[in-house]
Amino acid sequence: MSAKSQNNDNQEIDLSQISKRIGNFFENISTRIFKMILFFKRNIIWVGILFIIGAGAGYYLDKIGKVYDHQIIVSPNFGSVDYMNAKIELINSKVEDGDTLFLKNIIGIKDPTRFRGITVAPITDVYKFIENKPQNFELIKLMAEDGDVKKIANENMTSKNYPYHLISFSTVDKTTDANTVRPILNYLNNSDYYKKIQKEYVANIRIKMAENDSIISQIDGLLNSFNGTTGDKMVYYSEKSQLSDVIKTKDQLVYEQGIHRIELVNFDKIVKESSSTLNVRNTKAINGKKKIILPLLLILLFVIIGSVKSFYKRQMAKMNS
Repeated sequence: MSAKSQNNDNQEIDLSQISKRIGNFFENISTRIFKMILFFKRNIIWVGILFIIGAGAGYYLDKIGKVYDHQIIVSPNFGSVDYMNAKIELINSKVEDGDTLFLKNIIGIKDPTRFRGITVAPITDVYKFIENKPQNFELIKLMAEDGDVKKIANENMTSKNYPYHLISFSTVDKTTDANTVRPILNYLNNSDYYKKIQKEYVANIRIKMAENDSIISQIDGLLNSFNGTTGDKMVYYSEKSQLSDVIKTKDQLVYEQGIHRIELVNFDKIVKESSSTLNVRNTKAINGKKKIILPLLLILLFVIIGSVKSFYKRQMAKMNS
């Protein structure tokens, strides 16, 4: 019985100590808050001055250092995806190295000191990847059997073969198409090797289109001959007859010609621009927020310095006593 009573007493003592410690903890917090209030009250003038200086300096920095984002949607032709990616990486490495001579003289960027980096990434679009390409559709089906379709769609082996890619770069202050976009695209399209490949691609398409036009003309002549047939010489054909197959062939050739015409439009460049969006204000991180961050930072430094001075005085007083 006495052991049970002793255990109860120990539990009451433990609870009392815990309660006391919790009370002391909150009392210490209240004391620190009160001391902080007294500190700001004593130094209200300095705090006000630092806030005004920080806000003014931050406003000025925000005004002269506005960062803008720009995007270009492009289509790398003739298997030039890896070539384009390597060129973009080279440009970005020159930006990181501060090589303004390369950016201005080799690429042609008008104000390279305000250029803030560039990246390229494929635009995930599986439907465009398999459009008019049965072999790509079969590839996706085969790969999907052994893994997640979403993961496969974003793998480098698949994604780099998407038709459209997004080039993103940033500048301090606004830019124009002539100052940055044109020089970058001209630089990407300046390849002797891919110009030769482009020439052969276009020549092959034109030869194919000419052959298709010749076949279509022959089919039209054949169909006109059947339209001119009358009387006892008229021949009737079912839907499964050779005439039906001829009409389907013509329809397929006409569709193919339309695709080739679009290809000729897109194949006039090695890296073909689809669209561009310029001068979108970047407000990420501290961009545009320096007018708020800078005064708070100055006040925080003032508080830290004041705390260090107070700590130093207390320690010196202890040593002297």
